[in-house]
Amino acid sequence: MCLAVPGLVLEIRSGQARVDIRGNRLWAQSALVPDLRVGDYVLVHAGFVLNRLDPEEARQTLELVEEVYGVHRS
Repeated sequence: MCLAVPGLVLEIRSGQARVDIRGNRLWAQSALVPDLRVGDYVLVHAGFVLNRLDPEEARQTLELVEEVYGVHRS
């Protein structure tokens, strides 16, 4: 099963966004969200930024993932 997870955009460069997901930083293709900005919360799946999230929605989603999968913030 695949899961899309929220993250915070730290940097944008050449059609990619560097995203922080629970302390893990990765590059994701950002072409699907052309007006993306540093500081946006986004939903990331399979190396792609799918859409922008409201910060509260991102927080709630991360809490749900942590509860369901027993994952705790570091």
